[in-house]
This record gives sequence, C-alpha cells and structure tokens, in this order.
Amino acid sequence: METKKIATRDGFGEAIVELGKENRDILVVDIDIGKSCKTGAFRKELPEQYLNVGIAEQNGAGVAAGLATCGKIPFVVTYAAFGSMRICEMIRQEICYPHLNVKIACSHGGLTPANDGASHQAIEDMGIMRTLPNMTVIMPADYYAAKALVKAAAAFDGPVYLRFTRDAIPVIYGEDDVFEIGKAKKLRDGSDLAIIANGDTVRLALEAADKLAEEGIRARVLDMHTIKPLDEEAVNACIDDCGRIITVEDHNILNGLGSAVAEVIAERGKGKLKRIGVQDQFGQSAPYERLLAMNGITVENIVAQAKALYS
Repeated sequence: METKKIATRDGFGEAIVELGKENRDILVVDIDIGKSCKTGAFRKELPEQYLNVGIAEQNGAGVAAGLATCGKIPFVVTYAAFGSMRICEMIRQEICYPHLNVKIACSHGGLTPANDGASHQAIEDMGIMRTLPNMTVIMPADYYAAKALVKAAAAFDGPVYLRFTRDAIPVIYGEDDVFEIGKAKKLRDGSDLAIIANGDTVRLALEAADKLAEEGIRARVLDMHTIKPLDEEAVNACIDDCGRIITVEDHNILNGLGSAVAEVIAERGKGKLKRIGVQDQFGQSAPYERLLAMNGITVENIVAQAKALYS
C-alpha cells in the first residue's frame, strides 16, 4: 500500500486556523506569500487576526515584536531563506534580545524548493537560528508532527523558529501522537548504533533502520524535532548504549543537527559520529530527490555509513 504523503506546511496551515479560533491573541503576520505558506484559510476565516505587510520581511519582524509587547502571539510567515537570513538582525535585536513571544514560521526549508534553485533553498537557516540566544528551533517530521508542534510553539513562551517542507513527505505519525519541545521521539530501539534525524529525513532514517535490521544490525532511530534546546539526555543515552551515531538532516552539516550532536559527543569525550546532510555546498535547480542524492542524503548512504561505523 502506498504511503500517504502531505507537506508539513499543510499541517501548519491547518493548525494555525485551529489555534486562531481558540485564542484571539493568535495573529498571522504574512510576508505576502500566504498561498505558498498555507495561510489562506486563516486570512479568510479570521481576517481581523491577519495582517499582510507585503514584501517587507524586516518590517514584518518589527510589527510582530510590537504586537508581542501588547500580549499578542504573532506568527511571522514566510519562506525559510527569508525568515532566517533577510530578517536575521531584526529577529536578534527586536525579538530574541527582549525575549518576545514571536514565532517565525517558515515553509520551503532545506532542499525542498528543488527546482526553484539555490536562492530559495534554505540550507543554513536552523544553524543561524540556533546561534541566537533565547531562540528555540524546531523542524517537524511529518504533517501530524507539524500540527502538534505548531500548537506546542503557540503555548511556549518565547521566540520559536519553525521550519516546514514545501514538498509532500510520507506520514509517519498519527493524530494522537504527543510531542514535547526539547524532547526527542524514539521511533526504533536498538543498541548497535543510533540514527538521529529530523524533518524530512526521519523517513529515510526509518527505512535505513529496517534495512539494517534485515542484516542483524539493530539501529535506534530518534526524531530530534527540536535542535535547540537539544535533547542531550537522549543523545547521551545513544552514546552510552550504542557508542556509534549517525545524524541525518536536510541542512548544511555545519551548525545544524549534526553539529549540535557533535558538541555533546565532544564534551563527553566518547562515541563515534558520522554526519549526513548537505555537504557545505549550495544546491541547484533539480528535482528534490536528486538534490538529496547529490549530498548523500539517501537510505543507501545511511546504510553504508552505518555498516562502516559498525564494522
């Protein structure tokens, strides 16, 4: 039976409408790309809680900061390339420094913009955001995780960066699954090695674990949906129980999930790590799966690297 596929941006679009109806303090500050970022239903059903500032990302951040000082919970909505880099200074100075309750909700994270090319492929965004004090950084692995984590972000007091996919990806979870910010979800247990992934690569980690199991290698799989704050307890358990860890991410291997896990390993002084992700290079205009393959973000490479670590 074919696996159901839905983009995580669709989960955001549905969750934000539900949140807005429950809490009139939830607002959307749109950067003029609501159709792509799935805020159309919110605009139609809750027009008094919706503001489109036009193609003015920096202004959107400032407006959201002002709204937060009045007790509102604004979601600034744009593409990841713009929401992390074009407005980085405003997020730092106007949102993170005063610790305001603003959420930056970004579609088109990682390589999923695909044919749109390198200019739209945000491969650095989570790394940039995790360096900012007071910022929480989240990337859900599927539609249901997106809905749950958007709601968790709305209930969380402080700045949050949420990253979603443009492309449809396989559904992993169910509507009853529970998510907690800063706590990884264990999807497979094992003690031979651990595969820690987030976002659209969790599906690849699960497939790789199943293939490894066929060869007698038991791989633990963690969905590290929050890379800041990182679930260091879960990482330390992988170090102690498995000793070998592979990280998989649709992001530059520098300063993303792999780097966050490497920091824990380095401070512990034990464990082996292999990082799989975008190989510190820009993308190009090509199909999504091809772009992943160009960077070794594939089931086959995860299995190969796991065997190399395990041997």
